[in-house]
Amino acid sequence: MHGTEHASPSLPADDPTGLQYFAVLLRRLNGEFNRIAHEFAQTQGLHLTDVQALVAILDADPEEGPMTPGRLRGLLDLTSGAMTACLDRLERAGHIRRVRAADDRRVVHLHYAEAARGVARDFFQPLARGTEAARQRFSGEELAVVSRFLVEINRELALLRSGPGSRA
Repeated sequence: MHGTEHASPSLPADDPTGLQYFAVLLRRLNGEFNRIAHEFAQTQGLHLTDVQALVAILDADPEEGPMTPGRLRGLLDLTSGAMTACLDRLERAGHIRRVRAADDRRVVHLHYAEAARGVARDFFQPLARGTEAARQRFSGEELAVVSRFLVEINRELALLRSGPGSRA
């Protein structure tokens, strides 16, 4: 992962708690994460969609059970063929394992491979250090507010994805 050589352009001069200010910051954050994900994909010989699939498998809600190809396909909005190609690439690269469910052999569970965890940990270590450095500049109370905001923005994004007019 390359360092941040580029200075960010200035933010809107208006209210730092206003919607425009937040929109710019969130777009920048998303752009930076996309650049990092793209770089990881390139180093691993993967597509960006493959990295999105890895993240979805890694972050799967345990209450919903293990990730399945069907559930992942719905999350990523892929065709059946594209999902199969993605999973084939991830499995060939050693990032995931497909495991048949013990109680129903027709069901396949997707698991993040242990060896891949080390690869990801090595690549994303600078991001982890940067995140921790940023966290250290805030009090526990401030971090609780930031966490609450991130939970709420993720909830709103999920509602947009699953709401009327969505493709999900």
